Amino acid sequence: MAGTADNTYRGKCFCGAIEVAVTGAPEAMGYCHCSDCRSWSAGPVNAFTLWKPDNVAVTKGAENLATFHKTENSYRQFCRICGGHLMTNHPGMGLVDVYAATIPDLPFEPQLHVFYGETVLRIRDGLPKMKDVPAQMGGSGDVLPE
Repeated sequence: MAGTADNTYRGKCFCGAIEVAVTGAPEAMGYCHCSDCRSWSAGPVNAFTLWKPDNVAVTKGAENLATFHKTENSYRQFCRICGGHLMTNHPGMGLVDVYAATIPDLPFEPQLHVFYGETVLRIRDGLPKMKDVPAQMGGSGDVLPE
């Protein structure tokens, strides 16, 4: 599902029951290494794209969208039918993380690694490795060595 002239990219859950669209440009793209994202994604790292909520829309199957939140920081959304993970609302940051895998045609251009202090997979790619998140997002802003 390719982007359009208005920079709209479309994606879907694993079974296709839910479709989403993101418009414009993400606020940030990168990799999260926190234990919650690793557990939720069943992988050693999670690729994220952060969007303002007004730039994210569920365009099909909203009735199948379920939400789980372990903490007030993250409301993780998935398909009730296939269990496919789609996105996470981060109300404290005023952003929605639409997982990079959800929108495969969006050119993924990572800018940083967050929660690298919790990593289980060292990645040497020259990108900044944040201990948690940047200061402007409420974190320490501390950068760790690669």
